[in-house]
Amino acid sequence: MSTPVRLLLCDDHAVVRAGLRALLSSADGIEVVGEAGSGEEALALAARVHPDVVLMDLQLGEGMDGVTATRRLTASGPGGAGGEGREVAPRVLVLTMFDTDADITRAIEAGATGYLLKAERPDELFTAIHSAASGRTALSAPVADRLLARMRSPHPTLSEREHEILGQLARGLGNREIARALFISEATVKTHLGRIYGKLGVETRSGAVAVAKERRLLQ
Repeated sequence: MSTPVRLLLCDDHAVVRAGLRALLSSADGIEVVGEAGSGEEALALAARVHPDVVLMDLQLGEGMDGVTATRRLTASGPGGAGGEGREVAPRVLVLTMFDTDADITRAIEAGATGYLLKAERPDELFTAIHSAASGRTALSAPVADRLLARMRSPHPTLSEREHEILGQLARGLGNREIARALFISEATVKTHLGRIYGKLGVETRSGAVAVAKERRLLQ
């Protein structure tokens, strides 16, 4: 009989963790060895229980977010940030509600082996956990579609005005302040923001700034 996959859950909602634990208890070859409610707790617990896979949410409330925790966990081999002597870093499988380009890119660049949405069926989650434990990539279909779309068009073309507005966003200005700074109406600012979000594949101001920084679109 093969050794079960040792799994650590990290989600800031206790009810979600309880539901996942109950669900995973019915899965063959998976053993939940710990639960963490924060990124900091996940790092400390991983150093003690040595999971094969960490099932990681991205939004963890106050403190360390899931991307930072993922980066530190996947660097936790000898001399790494979170392992205290671990010889093998755990695989991190993201399980989240968010599928924006910015979230997906940040998680994968941080070292995540897979990226799943919480709308997945249980059997797909089980399969993804085993795939992650074996070092194979596991992606939800919508996530894979987004990655392919980005690969086909990796460099969105922004107009000069959109670049200006993006720069003002990065400075932390609101719509009214941007309108005043660029001598345009707030309605025009909102229209440009909608186009910027669409081109960058994001839904929020912070997401737009994050993607812009990653792609070096800010002057």
